[in-house]
Amino acid sequence: MIILGIDPGTSILGYAVMKHVNNQHRALEYGVVSSGSDLSPPARLERIYSGLGRVIDQFKPDEAAVEQLFFNQNTRTALSVGEARGVAILAAYQKGLPVFEYTPLQVKQAVAGYGRADKKQVQEMVRALLGLAAIPRPDDAADALAIALCHASSSRFLKMTGGDGR
Repeated sequence: MIILGIDPGTSILGYAVMKHVNNQHRALEYGVVSSGSDLSPPARLERIYSGLGRVIDQFKPDEAAVEQLFFNQNTRTALSVGEARGVAILAAYQKGLPVFEYTPLQVKQAVAGYGRADKKQVQEMVRALLGLAAIPRPDDAADALAIALCHASSSRFLKMTGGDGR
């Protein structure tokens, strides 16, 4: 199975494409879709949509996993990230991918074994689980890999219980 992990963001959206077979994981590609602050909000969303579409067309993932929004104090930021998240979900769904959603707590628990793990612990576990020489950069790409790993560990259970992501 090929999994697309998505860490939503307005300026920088992290993505990761990971192959998962028989409990073995291999990162195929990871990076970010950037949208410049000089662009209008609709232009930024279009850049996210088309950039993610290109990744999906190139790697043909079987499923997508997206991190749910963690609401922080800045409402304006939360709303714009929510828009970017919605566009990412739409891009995956329109390409026929089932979309699964995970909370930050679920991602940390699945990857680091502790739901309150800090960013550095999660990144180090991503590096170790994927056998990478260094922690993936930028942070958004490492987060997307963590989301893909979370889905890989959860997907067997989801399939057994009928959660198909649609």
